[in-house]
Order: sequence, then structure tokens, then C-alpha cells
Amino acid sequence: MAQQKTEKIRQQELRQPDAFQKAGADARDWLMQRQKFLAIGAGVLVLGAVGVAIASEVSKRGEEQASMALGQALTVLDRPVTGVDPVDPSATEPPFATVQARDEEVVKQLAAFRKEHGGTRSATTAALPQAKAEFRLGKNDDALASLEVFLKDAPENDALRASALEGQGYAYEAKGDYAKAITSFEAMEKADTGEYLVGMGAYHKARMLILQGKKDEAAQVLSKIPTDHPNSAAARQATERMAVLAAEGVKVPTPAPPAATATDAGQP
Repeated sequence: MAQQKTEKIRQQELRQPDAFQKAGADARDWLMQRQKFLAIGAGVLVLGAVGVAIASEVSKRGEEQASMALGQALTVLDRPVTGVDPVDPSATEPPFATVQARDEEVVKQLAAFRKEHGGTRSATTAALPQAKAEFRLGKNDDALASLEVFLKDAPENDALRASALEGQGYAYEAKGDYAKAITSFEAMEKADTGEYLVGMGAYHKARMLILQGKKDEAAQVLSKIPTDHPNSAAARQATERMAVLAAEGVKVPTPAPPAATATDAGQP
């Protein structure tokens, strides 16, 4: 009886999977599940790559559309002002009655453009001409807000950054905040100004120092410009300003001669 029972149990155990079989089955199930997950994951990656490509293409098209729309919005700057600009016989729109009217339309058009195309590079660029029009209208706080957007979103190496910093300095100057204007003009001097604005950051800083009554310090700043930026517009204006200060009795340092170039030194 006991032997029969033992044999029955043994048969039952034989019919059951042993530990290795169970482990193998579990592993197989895990691998099958894993393969499903890997397949799903691969699919997600593929879909993700496709999604990125689509998003990139949509973004590219959005930027292209925004760029064209900005060009259209900026045509308002080409419309002449009666008595100021020559009349274009081929113009399809009437001239503006005043410069103020044109600036008001510039602000209106560009504000609407930026709202519609927010987040695009063109919207960032549009903030600069809008700020300049706002400044001309005497809306210094609005101009500063627009310039802040441009300076925050534009690349550090943007060719227009120096112009934006100059505009920011002008707006602070108009508000009588010469200290903040100096900060803007110092940043302008460090930016890539290009040939036209080279040295102008230092020149504007000197102007602010004069307005603060710090004429001796201003003379020091001005005296370095012809040396650091010879033959530039800033150097010529600095020389003229130093002559005025000297006439007022301010002791103006003699500018050091510009550093000799390799050609001047007789080097190849």
C-alpha cells in the first residue's frame, strides 16, 4: 500500500516540471515578454525618430513661413513719409502723414506678427525694429521690454546683439538711468559690433560719465578709443569730444599711438 502510494506520488512528481524546467520556462516566458517589450521599444524609438523628423520639418516650415511673414510686415518701413521721403510713383499704398504715424504702424504690425509667430527666430528678430520704433515714440519702457526679449532669445553671436544693447542703453539714458545705460554700453563694447559700431560702446559710456559729472573719468575712457579702434567713427567722435572737454578745462590724457601692425613693423 505504502509502495503504491509512493509510486503514485513519484508519477505525479514526474509529470510536474522540475526546478530546472520551471526556471527554463520562466526564463522563456521572460524572454518572450522581453522581446515584446523590445519590439515595442524599438517601435517607439522608430516612431520617436519619425516624430522628431516631422517636428523638425514642421519647425523648419514654420520658420520659413515666419521669415516670409516678417519680410511682409517690415514693408511698412519702406512706405515714405510725406515731406520727408521721396515719393515712389509705383507705390500701391499712400505715404504716411508723419514719422510718428509710421512708427505707430510699425509697432502695430510687428506686435501682431510676434503674437502670431511666437517662438520662432523671426519673432525674436522682429522685437528689435519694434523696440526702435517704440523708442522713437518715447515709449521707453515698452522699448526696453522688447529689447529684453531679443537679448534673451537671440544667440550670443547674433550680429544684431550690439545694436540691441545700444538701443537698450539709449532707452535707459532717456529715462535718466545713466548707471544702467553704462552697463548696457559696456556689454555692447564686449559684443561683436562689426566695423560700423566698433568702439561705440566705450564712446557711449564716456557720454554717460559726462552726464554724471565724471568728466575726468570720461576723458580717460575717451583717450583709449583712438588707440584701441584707430580710424573708426568712434575714434573720430572721441577725439572731438576730448577737444570739448579740454576746452572746459578737463585734463585729457594724450592718446597712445595705435599698436603697430605686422606690416608696419616690417614683418611679412
